[in-house]
Amino acid sequence: MGGGMAADAALRGIRELDPVGTVGMVSAEPHPPYNRPPLSKGLWKGQSVDEIWRHADDLAAEVHLGHRIVALDLERSQATDEQGQVYGFEKILLATGSTPRRFPFGGTDILYYRTYDDYRHLRALAQRAESFAVIGGGFIGSEMAAALALANKHVTLIFPEGGIGGRLFPADLARFLVDFYREKGVEVRPGEEVVGLERQGQDLNLRLQSGQTLTVHGVVAGIGVSPSVELAQQAGLRVEGGIVVNELGQTDAPNVYAAGDVARFYNPALQAWMRVEHEDHANTHGLAVGRNMAGAHEPYHHLPFFYSDLFELGYEAVGILDSRLETVSDWTDPFREGVVYYLEEGRVRGVLLWNTWGKVDAARALIAEPGPFRPQDLKGRLG
Repeated sequence: MGGGMAADAALRGIRELDPVGTVGMVSAEPHPPYNRPPLSKGLWKGQSVDEIWRHADDLAAEVHLGHRIVALDLERSQATDEQGQVYGFEKILLATGSTPRRFPFGGTDILYYRTYDDYRHLRALAQRAESFAVIGGGFIGSEMAAALALANKHVTLIFPEGGIGGRLFPADLARFLVDFYREKGVEVRPGEEVVGLERQGQDLNLRLQSGQTLTVHGVVAGIGVSPSVELAQQAGLRVEGGIVVNELGQTDAPNVYAAGDVARFYNPALQAWMRVEHEDHANTHGLAVGRNMAGAHEPYHHLPFFYSDLFELGYEAVGILDSRLETVSDWTDPFREGVVYYLEEGRVRGVLLWNTWGKVDAARALIAEPGPFRPQDLKGRLG
């Protein structure tokens, strides 16, 4: 179930061990599986749309697009879609992903950016509109503000935190990004919230908590996502902030697996339960769980990384990035190149590699070390 990156990777994992078994993919998306990161990165920098497709049709699977599973009967080993079509299974993977959080206002005038169709819609709108508001200063919001600015649009970036990436980055780095985005022509409004939206013809009037009104022609929101666990809950599976799985990707029903955004798994290096919403995890977890569905019995102990591009700045990150943790910054060039370590009780819990490349595996190894580490122990460790 699902047609995203994790589902496609799982299909590839199954085919690595079982090239002839019957496999079906049921996806609510109207499009076959594609890579999501280019939607907010490469496609705005000249990458061809032809490059995003993952070619699941090469894997000898029955692919049912535009069908949403609405009921899961584990006793009968059947899944039913919204049109009443029934699918039988011996094993089933829930790769249902996540759903954007939404405001209680604005309706379809707010684009909750996530899918290829969202990209097409925004590209078309950007052909005829000049001013945009981007709500949210996190992962998607910061990328989309940069993408629209690179398309020579007037962009206002609005978020409640004190700086861009304020929940991830140390306060001084988040404040630097505010000034950096302003230098790029983005109007940045930290510490501000949107409380309403009204349309007047082609104008969208955003009401702000400060009492001001901002008029734009397009609104994009990236205010977080929630795992799509409804079917798992309906089926009585264990759900705790995601569908809980063991190291093989199995739920508490042994013939039901989960992978990708929706899965909550235990990571030995962090000694913590996690749910990860990024590309590396979708690909590696999907592949591992697919292989396990085909009989591999290979524990998933991978610590995923994620990355982003913010104009000419970029980063890779591993582990837990939480600005509430103790942070140690080791800059080669302040806010332009360096490493930020996230510590909790003397252990490194996360590493931010800021314009620092080729160090992901070393960061994983550092996180796996028990410590304890003092700030001075980390200076020059990965830089």
